[in-house]
Order: sequence, then C-alpha cells, then structure tokens
Amino acid sequence: MINPQISIIIPSFNNLKELKECLFSIKKQTYKNYEVLVIDGDSSDGTKEFLKTLDAPFFYLSEKDEGIYDAMNKGISKSKGSWLYFLGTDDKFYDKDVLKNVATFFEEKDLELIFGKVDYKIKGFYPFIYSKNKTEKKATWNWKIWIRNSVHHQATFYKKSLFVNTKYSLKYKILSDYAMNINLYKRKLSYKIIEVFIAQCLSSGVSKMGKWNMYKEETKLKTEASSMFFYPVFYILSSCKFFLKKIQYAVK
Repeated sequence: MINPQISIIIPSFNNLKELKECLFSIKKQTYKNYEVLVIDGDSSDGTKEFLKTLDAPFFYLSEKDEGIYDAMNKGISKSKGSWLYFLGTDDKFYDKDVLKNVATFFEEKDLELIFGKVDYKIKGFYPFIYSKNKTEKKATWNWKIWIRNSVHHQATFYKKSLFVNTKYSLKYKILSDYAMNINLYKRKLSYKIIEVFIAQCLSSGVSKMGKWNMYKEETKLKTEASSMFFYPVFYILSSCKFFLKKIQYAVK
C-alpha cells in the first residue's frame, strides 16, 4: 500500500501489554486503508523485540526521544497518510467499524478536522467528573476551548496538511496537544463533529493527576496563544481548577 488514507501514530514507552491490546483493536478494523507508526522511546520491557515481529502496514521506530510530543512529531514526519490520528498505548478503538464510519467523511470538500467521541474506562473514583452512567466525552469547537481542552486527542482526525509548517511544541511536556488545538482553533479551520465513538480511553494519566505543573503549563500556553493582558484571568481559572481537583481527590 503506497498511499494510505490514514496514518495512525502511537507513541510508546515501556507499556508492552497495553500496546498489544491497542494494536489488536486496530487489526480488527473492517476499514484497511491505513498505516500504523509505533514510535517507541527505546523501551526496555520487551517492546522493541515485539515490534520487530510486526508486518506491514505496521511500522516502528525505537530510539530515545524527548517525550510523547517528540515521538508524535517523529510519527508525523514519517507518515504517508492524508489524515493523521494519534492513539495512546493505553487506549483502543471503540469497535471494529470506527475507521469505516469516519472514512465516510474524508472526501468532504475542504474538511480539515473531524471530531468524534471517546468513552472513558473509569479507573478509580472521580466525583464531579464522571458518573456511573455517563463516561463519554463529546467535542465542542468554540470559545470554550479557552476554558478547557474541549476536544479529545483520541477522538480527533487531523488533515496532514495542517502539520506542514507546525509541529507539537516540546516546551510543553503535558499539554502540547492542548496548545496545538488552541492554535488550530484560531486558524478558523473547516471541521465536523460526528456522533461516532472513536476510542475507549483510561480516565487516568498525567493530565488527570491534578499536578500544579500541569495548570502552570495551561496558564502559560493560553497566555502565549493570546496576550499577557489575559494572564491574570487564565491564572485564576487554572488555580480554581487545581483546587477543585484537590477537593475531588480528597473525597476519593
């Protein structure tokens, strides 16, 4: 396959068991016009040996990197697809028809972004965030992105042309995808929000841990994307979110 429609990019590091489950969910897809690029950070848990057993359309690179966003940038550079999709090793496609359902929108004229939904696999107790009967996250692509990252990375398909002159910033270690989304939003791109579950994702992870470093990073990226004039507003907003998260963990 010379020109795949979709390039699926998977950053990986010492997470072999989950990586295998992730790749299995891709192999089950009924739509086959894709390539998979596993960008591994020189794992030591057997991942490299496993990756050597993969056949096309599964490809890999294993070498030291500067974190998840460096791995994603490497995947972008090596990708051949018209559309890009990023999947974490802890995540997997929602069902076998995800790519088939999304692919029906690829030929819409000038479309540059497609947003679906994710289903969270709850790990632990998160009061005020997830309820027992509501674990889905839908996308919104409007001014609310200045308040929170209102689209989920594992539910987004990006036209590759969006990355011709831009990549994920390595100065953000936790929220570079959020910074990218804000910058894409400012460009007033053509998009579509679809009622399709794309992935099942864990509710844990660095961005769910409530560390103050993440909220400092959020304040910084929003300020840089707008103006220093708004710094106090973003700082207060991030501080409120941080303390709310602490309360949630306190009653966990």
